[in-house]
Amino acid sequence: MPHLQTAVVHAPDQVVVRLTGDVDVVAAPRLTRTLQEAAVGGRGAVVVDVAGACFRDCAGLQVLAVFTDALVPAGRRCRIVGAPAATRRLVRSAGLGERLELDGPVDARDPRPAVPLPSPRTPAPVRRAALPYQARFARRAEERPGRRRPRPGSLRRWR
Repeated sequence: MPHLQTAVVHAPDQVVVRLTGDVDVVAAPRLTRTLQEAAVGGRGAVVVDVAGACFRDCAGLQVLAVFTDALVPAGRRCRIVGAPAATRRLVRSAGLGERLELDGPVDARDPRPAVPLPSPRTPAPVRRAALPYQARFARRAEERPGRRRPRPGSLRRWR
C-alpha cells in the first residue's frame, strides 16, 4: 500500500476525514495534523473513514484515541467508520476499544471467511473388499491340521 493519504470533507453538521494507505509510526504526525485541522475547521462530529487504511502498528490508533479524548471536553465526538476485521482486532488487542467509537462492535467478525470453508461431507461407509482370501474365516487351533512329522529313518533336510 502507498503512504498515508488524507482527504477532509466539511459538511454542515460533521467533518469527514478519509484515510487511505499505510498508517504507522512514520505517518502518525501527519495524521495528527490532519485531525487537528479537521477539528478546527468544522463543527459537530468528526467521522474518520478507515476503510482504505491499513494500520501497521498501534501508533495511528493511539493518535485517534488521543484525538477522541481531546474532543470530549468540547462536547464533540469522533466516530470511526469502515474498520475492517484486522483493524478491529488491533483495536481490541491494544486495549483501545473503550476509548474509540467504532461503527460496530469491536469484536465483530468478518462476514466472509479468509479461506473458503470446505463443504461438509458425510463419512463413507466402510467396505470390505470381496477377495477370496478375505472371505475365509480363521480356523481355531484345534481345527488346524497338525504339522507333518518325518518318518522314522528318513533323511531330514536342513532348513
